[in-house]
Amino acid sequence: MTRVTLYGRPGCHLCEEARTAVAVARSRRDFALEEVDISLDPQLARRYGERIPVVAIDGDEVLELRFGAEELVRTLDRVTA
Repeated sequence: MTRVTLYGRPGCHLCEEARTAVAVARSRRDFALEEVDISLDPQLARRYGERIPVVAIDGDEVLELRFGAEELVRTLDRVTA
């Protein structure tokens, strides 16, 4: 099964928008979802800093900052084809 990881942190308005986009995409495509709070891991906080949210599909970072459900669905279709 395809694994989608959403990196973000609490209080991030773009992360909230990304969560909504991921939920819509998940209603259209089947994938396992993992959400990672980068504020709990200093190494991740340094790695991602202000460029969150970041979406990785099966470990490969594919989207960041602003994206919508349609873009995520297209990306899923492309990388899982």
